[in-house]
Amino acid sequence: MKKKIVILGATGTVGSKISEILLNEGHEVTLIARHTEKLEKYHSQGAEIIAGTITDVEMLTSAFKNADSAFVLLPDNVMAEDTRAYQRKVTGKLIEAIENSGIKHIVNMSSLGAHMHEGNGIMGGTAEQEVRLNQLNGVNVLHIRSAYFMENFLRTIGLVKKMGFNGTAADGDHSIPMVATRDVAKIAAGHLANLDFSGKSVHAVMGPRDYTYRELTGIIGKAIGNPDLPYVQLPVEQVKQTFLSNGFSADFVDNLIEMGTAIKTGFMNYQKRDDDTTSPTTAEDFANQVYLPLYNS
Repeated sequence: MKKKIVILGATGTVGSKISEILLNEGHEVTLIARHTEKLEKYHSQGAEIIAGTITDVEMLTSAFKNADSAFVLLPDNVMAEDTRAYQRKVTGKLIEAIENSGIKHIVNMSSLGAHMHEGNGIMGGTAEQEVRLNQLNGVNVLHIRSAYFMENFLRTIGLVKKMGFNGTAADGDHSIPMVATRDVAKIAAGHLANLDFSGKSVHAVMGPRDYTYRELTGIIGKAIGNPDLPYVQLPVEQVKQTFLSNGFSADFVDNLIEMGTAIKTGFMNYQKRDDDTTSPTTAEDFANQVYLPLYNS
């Protein structure tokens, strides 16, 4: 049965994949993004496309009205002078729109580690959003707690090409769950279409197994023909200055770095892995099917 579904962040890494899945299944989908140029191709599949911000309560309320479900998230703002205040504002606007619209099913993009409210950088705001959404009366909310995106390794393609190594501020030898975003999108799309959740609940998506940054870098290296590609843990101050030089605010950078360096504390490994939380796409699949084409482009 066709459903009316709203997707926030429809051009994002996960939102774009959810949009494609649901449109291909024939659902009535409303796609919302700040910049909609990449969404125009979906007009032919019947998508309604709205250009707007996640803090526009009137627009969100109108989009949510009469919808069966909606996918929501907490987008980054790399220029926010006070990251947590920005996150609280976004969550507040989302809640206002949900309450005003009467929508009954919300799938919220969260993260592993969202059981903690401090010491995990940006994820602290994600954790707070979970709690606040859980206080909605008469609304079914499912939190997708995703593992670390394998797609985050795409951000350092330039470093790999220019310097011959991969690197971040994170410890290279601490294993954490890592997941391909296509697996996250498939699970989220299923819940949005099937409305198979009630009350307040969590669905963790943890990838096929845990990987270290060094191990996944080596897998990428094999895919691109450089099996000895090294991983280097970069000095925090060096990473910070790189972000600042790209226009990121100091507070956002501090939150981002805290999240990366805190991985070694184990906050990403809190969730139990079982058949329901394990997803199929391996690092080898990701490296050959996603990373390699972009590396060669």
